[in-house]
Amino acid sequence: MRIRSDFPRQVREIDNAWIPVSDGSRLAAKIWLPEGAEAEPVPAILEYIPYRKNDWTWRRDSTMHPYFAGHGYACVRVDLRGAGESDGILFDEYLEQELDDGVEAIAWIAAQPWCTGAVGMFGISWGGFNGLQIAARRPPALETVITLCSTDDRYADDVHYMGGCLLGVDMLPWASLMYVWNGTPPDPILVGDTWREAWLSRLRETPPYVEAWLTHQRRDAYWQHGSVCEDFSAIECPVYAIGGWVDGYSNAIPRLLEGLPGVSKGLIGPWGHGFPHDALPGPQIGFLQECLRWWDRWLKGEENGIEQEPPLRAWMQDAAGPNAQPEERAGRWVTEPSWPPAGYESRRLALGDGTLEDGSSSQDVRLDLLGAQACGLDAGLWCPYGDALDQPPDQRSEDGLSLTFDSPPLDESFELLGFPEAVLALAVDRPHALVVVRLCDIAPNGQSTLVTRGLLNLTHNESHEQPTPLEPGRRYEARVRLNAIAHSFPAGHRLRLAVSPTYWPWAWPSPEPVTLSLFTGSSRLELPVRPPRPDDQGLAPFQAPEGSAPIEVDEITAGSAARRIERDVATGAVTLTYEHGGGRRVLPNGIELEDVGREFFTIVEGDPLSARIRCEGLVAVGRGDWRTRVETESELWSDATSFHTRSRIRAFEGDEKIHEDERTFSVPRDLV
Repeated sequence: MRIRSDFPRQVREIDNAWIPVSDGSRLAAKIWLPEGAEAEPVPAILEYIPYRKNDWTWRRDSTMHPYFAGHGYACVRVDLRGAGESDGILFDEYLEQELDDGVEAIAWIAAQPWCTGAVGMFGISWGGFNGLQIAARRPPALETVITLCSTDDRYADDVHYMGGCLLGVDMLPWASLMYVWNGTPPDPILVGDTWREAWLSRLRETPPYVEAWLTHQRRDAYWQHGSVCEDFSAIECPVYAIGGWVDGYSNAIPRLLEGLPGVSKGLIGPWGHGFPHDALPGPQIGFLQECLRWWDRWLKGEENGIEQEPPLRAWMQDAAGPNAQPEERAGRWVTEPSWPPAGYESRRLALGDGTLEDGSSSQDVRLDLLGAQACGLDAGLWCPYGDALDQPPDQRSEDGLSLTFDSPPLDESFELLGFPEAVLALAVDRPHALVVVRLCDIAPNGQSTLVTRGLLNLTHNESHEQPTPLEPGRRYEARVRLNAIAHSFPAGHRLRLAVSPTYWPWAWPSPEPVTLSLFTGSSRLELPVRPPRPDDQGLAPFQAPEGSAPIEVDEITAGSAARRIERDVATGAVTLTYEHGGGRRVLPNGIELEDVGREFFTIVEGDPLSARIRCEGLVAVGRGDWRTRVETESELWSDATSFHTRSRIRAFEGDEKIHEDERTFSVPRDLV
């Protein structure tokens, strides 16, 4: 990424400003202003997240917000209530209080002498979510939103559930991460002598989020709140939705393009969960320049034509061998002039006895598979960041534990863009079961590369709101929508559809071992085949990635990441371990920051009730003689009727332990 400092405007930074809200609380903000903005007001851009502007995200903030400010925008980076130096407690994600505060923050920004009164929202993940949610409230000053790696449906596409299956791979780890960061103190230099009282309040009052998430196992009002798909018409301002095929949230972009009533634009690259100017895998793009084009059109009123461009631009991924840590993904940019797209062929492939062929199958063969609890260990993360080893490796081990259906070698290449769907005629021998469907690209040398996948809790086959137990032995038709994808299958390769009733640790296992029966004659795969478009060849390239200079950080110890699988052949136990840490570093304000995390996913073959997740977290924040450390341990397990958690938090000021709490929680399994 090219570092820029030659901006049209000089930039002034305000390290901490207080935004008052109506109940008397204050939100902490960092502001970047173009010089002279008080005399010549400029539009403003708000990023509103819980990730501690003063330490955790300072470095990444420094590469973007000064860049926007240097091009004539006031950038305001606000920590949510209960995070960083902001007052209060952060009780959960996307609560009414958070959205109320966001609406008030926008009004405060619009009323400042340096602001024209026009405000845009910008954010990734949490900030992408609440940008859409606040847009649905239509605050008068909010003119547009750029949302990255977010969703319109909190139940369908987030770290909690997928297809009605509990996402073991992400639910507890994310809750554990927020538990330790929510327990860290505000900076005494910024908040004064009240810092310790505020810290102790956070430690005592902030709950482990996993308890609320487990309480709501079906798509009820808890998840409908904040899911803008409940009423797309509420969002009237222009929206630019951006993500990556590797990221866990790319499904929302086609849905937003289809559902939003106003101007919307979508961009899906090869990236993981990150900003497109530095996300992996590459290629990266001039994302900040792309943002400026959008801001200039909707906040400054410049007629630059961006709204006349095709609504969707996507990276068509070429076939590549399996790689858990790719630096780049080969492919090319394509566009769609409308979404849903016109002129697509829905190619139907029938499932036979191990085969996948065009047309329909005359054989209604019954194939039985007893689910292996270890199937899924090579799935990778649900939401990869492009870090070391967080993407799926070769799928042949997973394929061997699944029912597989292979096409003949392709006579000619073809491309997918959209949502593949598997229509399966099946039966199970238990009242509670799930099904996992994977689509793989099989190279002539036998390597199996995961293209996309879908999960479905079969008790949710008719409804995520009102699931029903299954009748063992009864034949059902299940439609499993796979994640949206763009992929080019070359001639000579084969398609493989793999089906299994287990996928640990992505999907929490059914209470009993399940034998899945699949009937081939009534089962098929439906593929959204994209026709060749000559206008793809004339696309204007994105500019090269660039940003403002990152703050200088003194790295004491480097961050690291690891993924390991350990098997005990004698007991059948298998443990998947993730280790990650940001190392120790000193920031320009003198804060020394350390964060470390470890996650352990264990299961015993043949015993789904042995599934257990344990997460460990540590965050240390200090400066000079001021030293704090927070440690957490979180566990999740189940029996046949209930889920159970244990959450432990300890906090230290210097070497003195000033807080310790351990809480257990149980909730009935609700057909999950």
